[in-house]
Amino acid sequence: MHNKSLRYLHLRPDSPMPVWDDMHPFKVVLVIEAELLQLWQWDVSRWLVSAGCRYLLAWGKDAGAWEESVDEASLEAADYEDAPEDQLVITTSHVDEDLDEVFWFAKNRAQHPLHDLRQTLILHIADAEQRDALEERYRQA
Repeated sequence: MHNKSLRYLHLRPDSPMPVWDDMHPFKVVLVIEAELLQLWQWDVSRWLVSAGCRYLLAWGKDAGAWEESVDEASLEAADYEDAPEDQLVITTSHVDEDLDEVFWFAKNRAQHPLHDLRQTLILHIADAEQRDALEERYRQA
């Protein structure tokens, strides 16, 4: 668990995606607490894959649909061919679990077969930002 970094990003529904060049490859704990349009969800999913997400743990509203949209974005990025193994995106949805359990799993069990995912992003889709609270819950998990 040495040299692991945690980042937090709050997005309101329909906000633009940031440009990140230093997060490749990384793990995402997606915390969805807001209602949003499906087209924007697809944009976020494509952005995650292109930015270097290699493991996604979705929790919250429509977590299963997020798992599917990131899977689809991963296929799309490979032109619906077999993607190179190093571009494999592992996705999970955690519909019946407490967020603290998802954080624990992300820290202790979520591993990629080819990448040492040293960076974790908490992507919080909500109307209000909660950086301090979510980062603390992650650290305590």
